Amino acid sequence: MTGAAAPKGWATRRLRAAALAALLALGTGTAAADSVPRFLSAGADSAPFLAVGRLDNDGRGFCTATLLTDRLVLTAAHCVLEPDGRVAEARRLTFRAGLLDGRAEAHRRGMRVAIPPGYDPAGTGLGDLAADLALIELDRAIDPVRIVPIPARPAPGRRVGVVSYAHDRPQGPSIQDACEVLDRREGALILSCAADFGTSGAPVLHRGESGLQVVSVVSAMAEADGRHVSIGADLAALAALRAHIEAAGGPAADPSGGPRVPVAAGADGSIPGPIIAP
Repeated sequence: MTGAAAPKGWATRRLRAAALAALLALGTGTAAADSVPRFLSAGADSAPFLAVGRLDNDGRGFCTATLLTDRLVLTAAHCVLEPDGRVAEARRLTFRAGLLDGRAEAHRRGMRVAIPPGYDPAGTGLGDLAADLALIELDRAIDPVRIVPIPARPAPGRRVGVVSYAHDRPQGPSIQDACEVLDRREGALILSCAADFGTSGAPVLHRGESGLQVVSVVSAMAEADGRHVSIGADLAALAALRAHIEAAGGPAADPSGGPRVPVAAGADGSIPGPIIAP
């Protein structure tokens, strides 16, 4: 993520080089070359990606986020945290779908935010970054005919792409059409995809038989032995985040209630529910 002046609080985290040295020694010499990121232009070029937008936190900084349904937006968990580690008030978050040249196709405030239980924003291990996921319920639905949501589904295959905003291109997204999944460790995806401040939360996209789908979101960038990589979060917790947002009240609920604490473990041994904050 990025701030207006310098990346503070919302800054994309960098992993320690030593933590990824072994991963970067993977045998990727026969992999296809990555494409160079390019700016998306208005019209047919950007139309398939209008569901990707900029997520603003009341002028404190921004990340990238994706509309999954007419009312649910996916991003990275560290994008919805305040500098002191608290979950930001949902109404402070604004999603600007398809923002290009300063014009958004739709903009909505948040109504609820859910992050996985036990998520540690200070963690730099791959397991910590795998949990870097947040789901935001918007205060009003976005017309899914005009802005087609991109569903989230884990997908096989190594070739992916990324659409993102960044500190040097805050008014419009760029796309990297093709980059590589180098490995998966502790649930996290290690990617050859480019990343920069503001790319946090960006969708890692795969084009399957049914069209585009989100297979991960960008959590962090790293560098080791002179090679840049990015780290993608695991979507395994997404179903639980969605279920707990719906259990907290769903789209018709009154957003004025107080913060909700994690749900206690059930008798069947189920894990505590996500932190949900209005």
